[in-house]
Amino acid sequence: MKKIVTILGARPQFVKAAVLSRVILKYKAIKEVIVHTGQHYDANMSDIFFEEMNIPKPTYNLAINGLNHGAMTGQMLQKIEEVLLIEKPDVVVVYGDTNSTLAGALAAKKLDIKVVHIEAGLRSFNMKMPEEINRILTDRISDLLICPTDTAVENLTKEGFLTMPSKVVKSGDIMKDAVAFYSETSSEKSDIISTLNLQHNKFVLATIHRQENTDDIENLKAIFEALAHINKDKRVIVPLHPRTKSILEKQHLNFAVEIIDPIGYFDMLELLQHCNLVVTDSGGLQKEAFFNKKHCIVAREETEWVELVSNGFAKIAGAHKNTIISAYNEFQQTVTNFEMNLFGEHVGEKIYKEIIEIV
Repeated sequence: MKKIVTILGARPQFVKAAVLSRVILKYKAIKEVIVHTGQHYDANMSDIFFEEMNIPKPTYNLAINGLNHGAMTGQMLQKIEEVLLIEKPDVVVVYGDTNSTLAGALAAKKLDIKVVHIEAGLRSFNMKMPEEINRILTDRISDLLICPTDTAVENLTKEGFLTMPSKVVKSGDIMKDAVAFYSETSSEKSDIISTLNLQHNKFVLATIHRQENTDDIENLKAIFEALAHINKDKRVIVPLHPRTKSILEKQHLNFAVEIIDPIGYFDMLELLQHCNLVVTDSGGLQKEAFFNKKHCIVAREETEWVELVSNGFAKIAGAHKNTIISAYNEFQQTVTNFEMNLFGEHVGEKIYKEIIEIV
């Protein structure tokens, strides 16, 4: 039986990989071995997380985290290579733009193993972002580039990929399959709406985690000042990473918003389904807002998901207090039809068929 090794490091990647894993188990034509690098480890990445989400547990957990980019990527490259030499897969599958993504692709390519990059072709055109560097380098050495959007395909075309010995395919966004699948049971597995006593459409969900915002105190202040202003109109719920919370505390910054601990995937789905809109610097959450028919204010200067902005589902506001508030006020007066099919259907099945052809 042919074998693939899937390299994962961050929780969003596990959620996306669950879609493809279900298809693989359905057809039973190939064997999947999952490697968790440990890049983003938290309590929600325990056995319960995998059981609740019906995700196959990793065969290997490399436990590499808490390091600077170079040390982390280097250790991952070494350990993943060791796994690949043991498993001898036909294909290595990587997702997105983390250090785990790049390390997995590099390890495979140096061993002459085919690389599949899911979420290929995305570009922010901001080379200060570690994620941009990871995705560009991973794309360049991948054999099968699975693109979520037409824009992603266009980016690769402009970069000359159609003349390279690789295959570029538009599949749609695999996260759409995940949201559709897990939304059906999120209300059974989460009580966050009742616990926080939230009313439907009466609160705003905000997440801030990117280095450009958390490490720049002026940016952080401007964003939270905007959120505090919005909180006067609607409750603002902010699931906040401990590191960002620590920065606020060290700077003696206290804002009138409701900061809560990081939450699990089902809690996040429930908040997305019930909120009024989303303010975020996360790429994934921009799409999840759209999948849940919610407007999104992007607290960055650019986005990889340009279709959301060009079609009026999202607005780029950066870390600018007045721009964020203005976008919020405008969206309160906006009625939008979210039925546009920007990200495809049955994406996991499409990706599986492409992988089968190169295994």
